[in-house]
Amino acid sequence: MSFEETESSELGLSGPSTMERFLFSCELSSKVPFFTFQGDDEDDTEHFLEFRTVCLGEGAKEESNVVEVTAMNHQGKTISVPVANLHINCLPMVSLGEFELKAPVTIRLKAGSGPVNISGLHLISSQEESDLSGDDDEFEDDENLSPIKPAKKKQKL
Repeated sequence: MSFEETESSELGLSGPSTMERFLFSCELSSKVPFFTFQGDDEDDTEHFLEFRTVCLGEGAKEESNVVEVTAMNHQGKTISVPVANLHINCLPMVSLGEFELKAPVTIRLKAGSGPVNISGLHLISSQEESDLSGDDDEFEDDENLSPIKPAKKKQKL
């Protein structure tokens, strides 16, 4: 399932970009304690992971299940942050809203045996190349315009 939307660059320097959205899901357990989201290595695309929910799966034990996310911060350093501490009796699910991180992202079951289900969106942003050659025709037509005349002033009665 994919949703596509076109956005304009706020600065207008790099042309419009296209954002595609795909459903994302993974399950963590004691058998598979981590998942790494990479994205593709295409030059003109950026991949993001937008977390929506983290919830305990069927068969979860009465224990604390801590989910940790590892990604890059604004300085390019890798940091790890716990995003959910789930327990079957008091907090079986957490909604993370629209928590978005740029790839690569590693999701780890730091404590507990799960299963823990993570869902969200895989976002792919790509820059569209704009064709500037067609814009020259607009400037040529400007030469044929008549000069602007000043407005007439109203006379006082």
